[in-house]
Amino acid sequence: MTTLARRESATEDAAVPRQATSVEARAASGTRTATAEARTAATTRAQQDADALALLTLLADLPKSSPDRARARERLVEMYLPLAEHLARRFRHRGELLDDLVQVASLALLKSIDGFDPNRGAAFTSYAIPMIVGELKRHFRDKGWDVRVPRRLQELRLEISKVSGDLAQKLGRSPTVADLAGHLQVTDEEIIEALDCSQAYRALSLHAPVSGDESGGELMDLLGGADPEMESVENRADLRPLLARLPEREQKIIAMRFFGNMTQSQIAAEIGISQMHVSRLLAHALTVLREGLSPVTG
Repeated sequence: MTTLARRESATEDAAVPRQATSVEARAASGTRTATAEARTAATTRAQQDADALALLTLLADLPKSSPDRARARERLVEMYLPLAEHLARRFRHRGELLDDLVQVASLALLKSIDGFDPNRGAAFTSYAIPMIVGELKRHFRDKGWDVRVPRRLQELRLEISKVSGDLAQKLGRSPTVADLAGHLQVTDEEIIEALDCSQAYRALSLHAPVSGDESGGELMDLLGGADPEMESVENRADLRPLLARLPEREQKIIAMRFFGNMTQSQIAAEIGISQMHVSRLLAHALTVLREGLSPVTG
């Protein structure tokens, strides 16, 4: 190896430790910066909690008629509104508008401020966060469903969602209704009912386009209308025993007239009697049927 090559090799060997030292220095610097930021954030939160406790104590001591109550309450809202918005954002992408969730969280914050007891010695956030999260969950439970579903089914549906993954991993297959019922100690019917209620969270609009229909048809176009024949179902059921009590010849005339669409002249020629006789027999049969269908009066 030449002298120049040895010098270049020595230079490269010396550069490696310097590069490693530089990386370690940057990492250490980043760690110190992160630690300092964490300490600053902790100090800021501690100061905010102290300021909030002072305001909450003042709020509890002030009479309700004092104008300072409104100012103290407003200041507390300004301090913790970012917290409420942060908690609301945790529930976004679940089918509800973020603005609605922020409103729910903001109202829960006001409830927290009004209901907090500073004499208990707990931090305000330990009281406010569960209150806000609880109100958000209650909003989804009570207001998020397009079709109102009993609370027990909503809660069972959530339990099914929680355990389905664990059961699938344990069983090596998708859990059946019986598997879910046995694990949650409920009946198969309750599991089926809870699974069916999932469809009620979001109702499909009647103006929704029909899948695969290139003509632009809507779901409403597939719905049937009222069947006028349904109105006569009960009458037909009531007529059946009444027709059976008519004389055989009158039954035949009724069938030929109303089911065969034959005229009285055609019926007379078919049976071998006069048209006048057919008219009298038909009138008598219809009178008997009408009286049988009429409501009984006492």
